[in-house]
Amino acid sequence: MRRRIGLAAMGRISSWLAGLGLAALLQGGCSGPASTLTVPVAPWAGTAYLQLAEERGFARGEGLMIRIDPHDDPQKIVQEWLRGELTIAPLTSVELVDVCSRLPERCPVVVLVLDESRGADKLLVHRSIPTLRALRGRRVGLAPSSLGPFVLGRALESVGLDISEVTIVPTQPEAMGAALNNRSVDAVASFPPFSELVERLGIARTLFDSRAIPGEIVDVLVVEPAFLEANREAVVKLLRSWQRTHAWARRNPTEARNALARQLKVSDSAVARLEEGLAYFPLVQQQEMLRPGGPMSDNLRAVRDLQQQLGIVRPDAPLPAVSDALVRQALQPPGPIAAAPK
Repeated sequence: MRRRIGLAAMGRISSWLAGLGLAALLQGGCSGPASTLTVPVAPWAGTAYLQLAEERGFARGEGLMIRIDPHDDPQKIVQEWLRGELTIAPLTSVELVDVCSRLPERCPVVVLVLDESRGADKLLVHRSIPTLRALRGRRVGLAPSSLGPFVLGRALESVGLDISEVTIVPTQPEAMGAALNNRSVDAVASFPPFSELVERLGIARTLFDSRAIPGEIVDVLVVEPAFLEANREAVVKLLRSWQRTHAWARRNPTEARNALARQLKVSDSAVARLEEGLAYFPLVQQQEMLRPGGPMSDNLRAVRDLQQQLGIVRPDAPLPAVSDALVRQALQPPGPIAAAPK
């Protein structure tokens, strides 16, 4: 029987912080410790929070310089990791397992849980199609990554169908609305803000979302092991900046929502709906989540097992490592940072 690992079931999780997803690339490559990080961000509420960390001076307050590098599609971050161009990145748990399957020698370490998807990832179906079962033999638009097939596979599985019973059409996230409108596809697997654009057209409705698979789609911050060894202090400062940004957003929810809306180019209400579909975890709670052999490790093992069943990753795909060391260091008072235990 398939294991369903929900992060909400980790115990003693009773409060949330506003969310963040981020990616960071060391300025000038991996040679030597970093005090400046170039951060590629994608159109997602999580990565937008890192822009707020820079705009509000939280990173500078931690002694870290951040340079923002915008990406129009989160999948480009995955592609850059696979090309060896990134040393830190925000990935979903699904993408992470896929990356480790494709490139085991660059399988990264999880150092932070950014958020859990609780409705943000969804399968949108043309309004003329009444049910998920009616997708048999239809065309489904997916972004060129493992996340789309995963969401689609889980949706079809819920009604007794297999992913082989539909036709996959590679579709960029920004083109999904047009593809549905001209009926080149009958459904798409999407996420905000792209799903907001599809829904705004009034041609599709959601028949499945990540609320049905709690804990299976989690955004995490991952780090290349060699980079972590050389730049531990900079990464710890990054986590502290992350924490401070969330604390500010929690104290100033209206101002934070307005800033996110400007960055994502959507309405304040769209940001509110997006964040309703995400759960966030403060650093103090992540010590338990990221402990060796703990809930995050269980989550990744369950996701890998399911991806293997779906044929998305190879049978011998390695399990990504998880470390609570950076979180524990970030929770200590600022000062000289010693090498964290392995």
